[in-house]
Amino acid sequence: MTLKVGDNAPSFSAKDQHGNTIKLADFQGKKVVLYFYPKDSTPTCTTQACNLRDNYASMQAQGYTVLGVSADDEKSHLKFAQKHNLPFSLLADTDLSIIQAYGVWGEKQLYGKKYMGIIRTTFVINEQGIIEDIISKIDAKNHVEQVLSSGY
Repeated sequence: MTLKVGDNAPSFSAKDQHGNTIKLADFQGKKVVLYFYPKDSTPTCTTQACNLRDNYASMQAQGYTVLGVSADDEKSHLKFAQKHNLPFSLLADTDLSIIQAYGVWGEKQLYGKKYMGIIRTTFVINEQGIIEDIISKIDAKNHVEQVLSSGY
C-alpha cells in the first residue's frame, strides 16, 4: 500500500521509550510529525533526532507533536532518548506493524549489498488525521526546516 497526501493516516498503537501506550487517536485535533528512521544511535538518525530536538519548542509553538518510529525496542529507545535529551516519544515497532502500514519498509542498498529495512520518511498529519505532506528525501541536518516549509 502506498500512502499519498490526502489519505487518512493509518491508526496505530505502540509503546514509547517510557512504556506508555501511544495512539494516533490521542492526537486528534493536533498536527503530528510522524517520522520513521532506521536505527537508534546511528549517525544520520542521531543528526535527524537532534535537529528535531533543537527545534522542538518552535514546533510545539506552531502546534506540532513529534513522534519517532523505528523497529528498535523500548530499552534501545530509552537509551537513545536519554543520551540525546530527546523531548518527544520514540515508538517501538518491533513487529513492523506501523512501519508496514505506512509503507516505509523496503529494499535498501549499502556498499552494494541489498537488504530490507526502514526507508527514512516523515509524514505530516493534520488535526483531522489526514496526511498533509510526505517527506521522503530527508535532510537530517535541516529536517525541521523541511517539515515547516512543507506548506502545512
